[in-house]
Amino acid sequence: MGSNEELMGKKDSYTHNFDSSDLCVAVAMHKPYRVPEDSMYMPLQVGKALHPDLDLGIQTDDIGDNISSLNSSYSELTALYWIWKNNSAEYKGLVHYRRHFASCSRKKSKDDVFDQIVKHDEVDTLLQSVDIILPKKRKYYIETMYSHYAHTLPVEHLDVTRKIIRERVPEYLPAFDKVMKNRSGHMFNMFIMQKDKFNEYCEWLFPILDELTKRIDSTGYNAFDARYPGRVSELLLDVWIITKQYSYVELPVVSTEPVDWLKKGTSFLLAKFLGKKYSKSF
Repeated sequence: MGSNEELMGKKDSYTHNFDSSDLCVAVAMHKPYRVPEDSMYMPLQVGKALHPDLDLGIQTDDIGDNISSLNSSYSELTALYWIWKNNSAEYKGLVHYRRHFASCSRKKSKDDVFDQIVKHDEVDTLLQSVDIILPKKRKYYIETMYSHYAHTLPVEHLDVTRKIIRERVPEYLPAFDKVMKNRSGHMFNMFIMQKDKFNEYCEWLFPILDELTKRIDSTGYNAFDARYPGRVSELLLDVWIITKQYSYVELPVVSTEPVDWLKKGTSFLLAKFLGKKYSKSF
């Protein structure tokens, strides 16, 4: 298998078959990386406005109506915003360059992890019976969603978010409080849904995050802590879904890179029991 740069190829090599009127799943990318071959996947370079000299040869998030310049804090949400405003596909979704939905019908491959990634036909079948495709819930077992955030990151992010929801969209407050008490949630900002619901979610989400950034003083934040709008949004997805009572199906998540579960688990326990907050992604 070649390098990621070799596997990525040229823009036309994996976009020429894409039918933008059907199904578009954006793959948020900030560096050269292999992209699933199925035509529903659209590689999207995020943060292009912050790195104008970096050219991945793919669609960028700084064209048209965009928030590319906010990528250092909004993370993959600049991709979400871009496909909301600039793509007209009937169904839209978001995944990450190294984190994808896995198929339930395809056997795991020891030779190529990309063989596990879900394809257009399975997604099409699933969306005929449910509103949304989500990743399997991440379970924290000994932590609630709120306590985990409080142990690992500045908890004022969630407290201020609650105030904004109470003031602006109070009908979502019961679901917010419920999600904060849950010990599992649909994380990663990964989902696929029909265009109208996708647009509805974005119209609800981004005003909350925009107000949050106005109320949080991030002066002195390092690059890791500055990405709090993206992290808070991961928790807000379930708030929206619960309130709207939309149906969903869960798919496994496949990582295209090895995951150091020992390091992740150790950091999780150190945060809970010794108060050592996270300082980087794992």
